[in-house]
Amino acid sequence: MNKLTKEQAWQLLSSYTETPALQKHALQVAAAMEHFGRMAGEDPEIWWAAGLLHDLDYEKHPEEHCHKARQLMEQHGVDPLYIRAMECHGYGQCTDTRPESLLEKTLFTVDELTGLINAACLVRPSKSVLDLEVKSVKKKLKDKTFAAGVNRDVIRQGAEMLGTPLDDVIRETIEGMKEHAEEIGLKGSL
Repeated sequence: MNKLTKEQAWQLLSSYTETPALQKHALQVAAAMEHFGRMAGEDPEIWWAAGLLHDLDYEKHPEEHCHKARQLMEQHGVDPLYIRAMECHGYGQCTDTRPESLLEKTLFTVDELTGLINAACLVRPSKSVLDLEVKSVKKKLKDKTFAAGVNRDVIRQGAEMLGTPLDDVIRETIEGMKEHAEEIGLKGSL
């Protein structure tokens, strides 16, 4: 496998994604993925890079999301493991590439979940992930008008794919984001 370092992955992402909000989202997904990779006993740096690059084409080619990313990644000699993971995160929405590995299923799940967690943090007095609880995220998950762009079905479907209770998936995603709270813009006032 041709493993990407964090620096290589960041250089690739930042060459196609310049919007701070999109970079922040990529970092939030990467943080969660790194945590899940470590929990799985796998290389957390591989999981981090897979999370970071999942929306590589979104800023410049939103209408070709996931399809243009494949071309870009191939042009840069990116390992097929990362390309497949990127395609899997769009399963049922913009690709037919079904998540099979634990890494792929996790990325599919935490992409939308980190978006919900980010939004939940921003309405808290602390603006921080550091004091966020699972019950707060579950409450926001039920409120379809809150962060309406977040696909709740993907989060639930992903937890089912993982064979993990939703509460546990939420808890561990929060934990992964806490580990990088400042880097991902969610340290808030704490």
